[in-house]
Amino acid sequence: MKTRIMTGIAAFGCVAFVLSAVLFSTADADVKAADDGKKAKQGKVKGPGAKLHGFRFEFPCKEKMPENPRKGADCSSALVKGDPNKTDNFTTTRNFGGTKGKSYNVTLRFRGVVEPMMYKDGKKDGDYFYVGGKPNNKTYNIYRIGISSPRSHYFLNRQDRVGHKIFTIDYTKTIKIDGGAALTLSGDGQNGKLISNFKKLTIPGVSPKPYNGQFIQVDVLKVEEAR
Repeated sequence: MKTRIMTGIAAFGCVAFVLSAVLFSTADADVKAADDGKKAKQGKVKGPGAKLHGFRFEFPCKEKMPENPRKGADCSSALVKGDPNKTDNFTTTRNFGGTKGKSYNVTLRFRGVVEPMMYKDGKKDGDYFYVGGKPNNKTYNIYRIGISSPRSHYFLNRQDRVGHKIFTIDYTKTIKIDGGAALTLSGDGQNGKLISNFKKLTIPGVSPKPYNGQFIQVDVLKVEEAR
C-alpha cells in the first residue's frame, strides 16, 4: 500500500513538474508576445487624430534598387497606371475625429526621404514646411495635407530650389484642426519620374532599410483642445 502511495506521489510530482514547465514556458511566451505587442503598438494614438497617426505618403520606384546606384539617378514611378502626367498621384481621406464645435492644436512629426519641391503664394515655416500657396514647379514630387475645417493646406518638402538630390527630413509642426474635419492626404509626382533613393538613406525607427523610392510618415505627438 505504501509503495503504491509513494508511486502515486512520484507520478503526481512528475506531472506537476511537467505541467509547471509548460505553464512557465507558455507564460514566458505570453510575456514575450506582450512585449512584442507593446513594441508594435508603441506610440498608438486614441481619440482625435488616431486615423492620421502613422500615415505614410509613398512614391515607390518601379525598378529594383541597384546595388550601387548612380548619383542623382531617377526612377519610374510605380504609381503610374496610364498617362504618367495624370496618374502619378494618390489621394487618401481620413476623418480627424473629436467633437464638432471644438478646435484642437495638433502636433505632428514628419519623417522621411524626399526630393525637393518649390511652392509659392504661401508662407515658409522652417526648412521644409509650407503653409498655403501652390506648387511652383511642374516635375517634382508634391506632398500635401488638406484640412476641411478650418480650411487650410500644407506642403511638406519645401526647398528654395529643385534638383536631382535626395535628403531626409525629421521635424515637428503644430497645426489647428476642428473636430470632425476631413483630412485629405495627397501626393503628386506630376510626370511619372522621381529622384531615387540613390544614397540609400534610412530613418531610424521608421525605415531601418533603405526604401526604394520616397516617403513621409506622419505621427501624431500631441492633441490638445484649443482654448
